[in-house]
Amino acid sequence: MLLKSHSRSAFSLVELSIVLVILGLLTGGILTGQSLIRAAELRSVATEFQKYHTAVQSFRDKYFALPGDMRNATDFWGRAGGTTGSDSACYQSTSGTGTQTCNGDGEGTIFLGAGGEYNERYTFWQHLANAGLIEGTYTGKAGAGGALNSIPGTNVPISRLNQALWYVETRSASDNTSYYFNKNYGNYLLLGGDISINRPHGTIVTAEEMWNIDVKLDDGRPAYGKVIAGNFLTCTMATVYTQLDVDYRLNSSGSACNMFFSGAY
Repeated sequence: MLLKSHSRSAFSLVELSIVLVILGLLTGGILTGQSLIRAAELRSVATEFQKYHTAVQSFRDKYFALPGDMRNATDFWGRAGGTTGSDSACYQSTSGTGTQTCNGDGEGTIFLGAGGEYNERYTFWQHLANAGLIEGTYTGKAGAGGALNSIPGTNVPISRLNQALWYVETRSASDNTSYYFNKNYGNYLLLGGDISINRPHGTIVTAEEMWNIDVKLDDGRPAYGKVIAGNFLTCTMATVYTQLDVDYRLNSSGSACNMFFSGAY
């Protein structure tokens, strides 16, 4: 009885080599693509900052006030509650809708309303949107977690970088925290990661990425100039908030920093 022979096929060394080369090219292409995407996200920081900076300047030229701090905002966009737009009934209102808002105190800072639904940190973005100077609509109200509760896309804008949040405030000096250096930040913009019921001060970039942004936009020094490193304990070589003459912690890996734009408006 004759037995049929079955031939077995297998990859030759040449074919295996070609497959490995193709896999290498695909892996390299993916990594290159990811690097390009990340580079574009980092570049977007400067674009977004400039957009908000320009919007604030245009607002001041038109209304002679800072958004959020504006004394007569309700004359233009309606009152969210109360009788004057500058009373606690307005700041604590839960009934305001659409463009309805509350007035600021006109002191040139962004802070008013620490205990209320409406406060200058969030009416800042609402007033800019009401004036047609930035895209989107914003409630002007803090989230349910308290006066510092930032809600992505609802009361603050979302960045292209890591879906981070833009936030605004005024700070003349710092308490002993791991977020701020002990210095006058003035009116600042913060770009950071979402933190439940608090300012968005989560880390979003590596120390090397933060250094790169600082060098391109400012002086490359984490505690000086207009671009300031946030979360200094992980982002810089500082161990206490009073150390200002420090360098970035460039040998660290992973997300370590957020960023402040001091004197931004």
